[in-house]
Amino acid sequence: MVAPVDWELAERVAIKIATRGEVVDEWALARMAEDFEEMTPRAEKLVGEETGLWSLQGEARSRLVSRPDWIRANIASFQRLLAPVVGKLDDVSDGPMGQAARRFAGAEVGGVLGWMSTRVLGQYDLLLTEDENPEDQDIVYYVGPNVLALERRNGFDGEQFRLWLALHETTHRAQFTGVPWLRDHFVSLVNDTLDNVDPDPGRLFEIAKEVLDAKRSGSDPLADGGLPALLAGPEQRVVLDKIGGMMSLLEGHGDVTMDRAGLGIVHDAEFFASTLRTRRDSAKGISKIIMRLVGLEAKLNQYAAGEAFIARIEEQAGGPRVIDHAWQSAESLPTMDEIRDPDAWLDRVVEHAA
Repeated sequence: MVAPVDWELAERVAIKIATRGEVVDEWALARMAEDFEEMTPRAEKLVGEETGLWSLQGEARSRLVSRPDWIRANIASFQRLLAPVVGKLDDVSDGPMGQAARRFAGAEVGGVLGWMSTRVLGQYDLLLTEDENPEDQDIVYYVGPNVLALERRNGFDGEQFRLWLALHETTHRAQFTGVPWLRDHFVSLVNDTLDNVDPDPGRLFEIAKEVLDAKRSGSDPLADGGLPALLAGPEQRVVLDKIGGMMSLLEGHGDVTMDRAGLGIVHDAEFFASTLRTRRDSAKGISKIIMRLVGLEAKLNQYAAGEAFIARIEEQAGGPRVIDHAWQSAESLPTMDEIRDPDAWLDRVVEHAA
């Protein structure tokens, strides 16, 4: 079967963008790797004490990676995710036009990954597969050159910032490995989205027309998820709404937890948070365009929406452990509408449980 994306080209393009003008301080990165090795399990313990979520997979493991390493890891994840839909795209990928489309897709994916690799700080790899080396799975990644550059540019205390960053990433690991059903539920939602992929190239022309029409009317069709949301059909939009609600909860919970778990330990937490907010909000030019197209801007909005949701339910229902109701089952997770209207979630889930 022919892959819909020329992954080798994507990797070459991404790495070329990622390493352009990069200066690597090997000594500082070696020291950073040692820090994260010690801080990641420490952070996970603090997260567990704060949230009551303890991983069922054993102690967290960290890996400091370069930008090219991060790119290769994410391309591998994309290939795993897209495997179920490759067969649907055979007819599209065959022939000269199909080959040209594959190379175009490879260049586009490579451009986005190359740009993202210069900005991402940490990532928890939640996609476990049975046919891969266990040592390469269930890892908390930190992109060393990006962390180091941010610390130096803003005068961060490296030890405090690294622990603060580890708190966020290990919160995500605690969510996906401490709530027994959550990982499988997330993967099933992703698979539901991919099962309904429509490979018709004519759909792209329809989307282009929709975007132009919306722009003329003064609305922004990319605001709610970028091109992925526009490409989705009716069934996919239902699933994307579920994913959006879940990810808003998880991201908001991650931000709230990192601050609470680090209280009295990470004294510069507010400085770190305000600096990263400014970094997110100050994107301009091509960076702003890429963020909007790939849905990253919408993802960043999930942080604020999730935090507001948690603040409201805690105010109304009595404290930080009210969120535990969300971990009971997939049906207990908030929808995107309930993220915007926390009282509706409280009525449906918490009041019903009482």
